[in-house]
Amino acid sequence: MSIDINTPPILRFGAGGVDSIGELLQTLGAERPIVVTDGFLVSTGLAARVADALTAAGLQASVYDGTIPDPTTDSLENGLEAIRAHEADSIVALGGGSPIDTAKALSALAVRGGHMRELKAPFQFTGPALPVIAVPTTAGTGSEVTQFTIITDSETNEKMLCAGPGYLPKAAVVDFELTVSMPPRLTADTGIDALTHAIEAYVSRKANPISDTYALAAISRIGRYLRRAYRDGDDREAREEMMTAATLAGMAFSNASVALVHGMSRPLGAHFHIAHGMANAMLFAEITAFSVEHAVERYATCARTLGVATEADSDAAAADALVQELRTLAREVEVPTPATRGIDRAEWGERVPVMAQQALASGSPNNNPRVPTAEEIEQLYAAIYE
Repeated sequence: MSIDINTPPILRFGAGGVDSIGELLQTLGAERPIVVTDGFLVSTGLAARVADALTAAGLQASVYDGTIPDPTTDSLENGLEAIRAHEADSIVALGGGSPIDTAKALSALAVRGGHMRELKAPFQFTGPALPVIAVPTTAGTGSEVTQFTIITDSETNEKMLCAGPGYLPKAAVVDFELTVSMPPRLTADTGIDALTHAIEAYVSRKANPISDTYALAAISRIGRYLRRAYRDGDDREAREEMMTAATLAGMAFSNASVALVHGMSRPLGAHFHIAHGMANAMLFAEITAFSVEHAVERYATCARTLGVATEADSDAAAADALVQELRTLAREVEVPTPATRGIDRAEWGERVPVMAQQALASGSPNNNPRVPTAEEIEQLYAAIYE
């Protein structure tokens, strides 16, 4: 059986990489890039730093800062107008998962036209699209190296998975110095997000030897460095290793797909505006406990790689240790529950059936070692409320 592995053609790692984006765009023949980012990164001066670097390279750059958390089809309209007004021939996606997802969607629509609803999975988008250079500022989403974008349909409130190699950035610039200012809460949520990506890729029914290699390399780093980065944001070694881990995990799930955690987390973002990383963190331990008996050996390997079990432990004991570690980690980094987030129990219960159907419709649960029914997904939502 043949396997296609899709990654950006250029991966640039290391401190200061953000200042070399102009040179990368020149190699792509770009002349009029637009920086797609958010208001926060404009306020910090990072967007201006990038724009200045592009100008210094002889490019005519513009900045669009209208991206929003959990981008919607409506939120893409202003971005498309900005691209047309600038006559942009390329995009620099600067930020966390939301700006990068926005940039990917804009890159497709700017060339193809139409509506993102037409591109949701199982449709596979192969291009053409405006070239994207992705510059992540968080260590978690892995969006800089994936062939996915997540956009919420403003009419139906469905968080749509849109997939295909046409969304792959032409380059990813992974500069860990951009994450040093992340606060502990964001460090924890994005770090657990990366761990979710890696473990789900490893246990996915679509896993392959190449994605396995990426996934295990990510899991090993996260086991050693997530708590360090959470406790001391100025720990440069921990920041660099977590940034590398997030990108490796992104390459893993981009080529093996995610599973039930992601299928269930997307509706939490759409209905309750819970950030993606936090939503994954809320769900991760319970869904792993639900799934573990159907892939004991694989989960055991994850536990040993994470450092919470040894070769002396049986696979069953190691897999159980993984579940316990995920629960312990959630407590240590203070992952909230929907209840402690202030979500009303009655409203939660009312939306659970719809969220379960949306989770199934995404297709991701079909990759899970234990493929759930709608009733089982509803039970899992009920279990994580408290």
